[in-house]
Amino acid sequence: MAKLTYDSWYTYDGDFFHDSEDESKGALNVLKWAYDTYDNELVYACSFGVEGIVMIDLISQIKPNAKVVFLDTGLHFQETVDLIQEVKQRYPQLEIEMKKPVLTVEEQAEKYGDKLWERQPDRCCYMRKVIPLRETLSGVTAWISGLRREQSPTRKKTNFINKDETFQSVKICPLIHWSWTEIWDYVKKHQLAYNPLHDQGYPSIGCFPCTLPGDTKSGSREGRWANHLKTECGLHQKS
Repeated sequence: MAKLTYDSWYTYDGDFFHDSEDESKGALNVLKWAYDTYDNELVYACSFGVEGIVMIDLISQIKPNAKVVFLDTGLHFQETVDLIQEVKQRYPQLEIEMKKPVLTVEEQAEKYGDKLWERQPDRCCYMRKVIPLRETLSGVTAWISGLRREQSPTRKKTNFINKDETFQSVKICPLIHWSWTEIWDYVKKHQLAYNPLHDQGYPSIGCFPCTLPGDTKSGSREGRWANHLKTECGLHQKS
């Protein structure tokens, strides 16, 4: 497959990399193609949930010094921050950037009022996540995400390679065919560190004001923005 850019997109077989005999369900194949094709023009945006831990381990097998960005909103659980330090120790060659928004949490409160995430969660996510990722992606051609099809109805049509209208980029999603059980089987098999909040009833972990426990058996995004009609932070276009 030729190199794709947002402006030169063409139709392709979404399961091009999927091999039924491949234990990674195409993940390693698509990652190898992605780094062979984009190299330093590729970044992995990682939230450091359990899918992210699996993705980092897979990426390290292909490109040990890969670029990884974490959107450091200033509102993350301490457990998430601690986990990032563990990951840095296990994969010392990774280039992990802690990307912060322009405004600190305190500055945002002064300008827009306290607890904006309760009153206008979309606006809060836009300032603290969408804009910082847009700034990061402005310097690269493609990015990697840990989306899985079974996570939510808005993600069920995600392909290995996607035209990203939100950031006018190419979005690569190696884990689309993985189940929640397979994610955890991989973590246990390779003895990977993971966020202890997963053991406390949190299937999906984001900012602490907007994350509650949910269904840990299915790995759904239940518990994210539980008190709002909202299922995404704005980084991923709904399918």
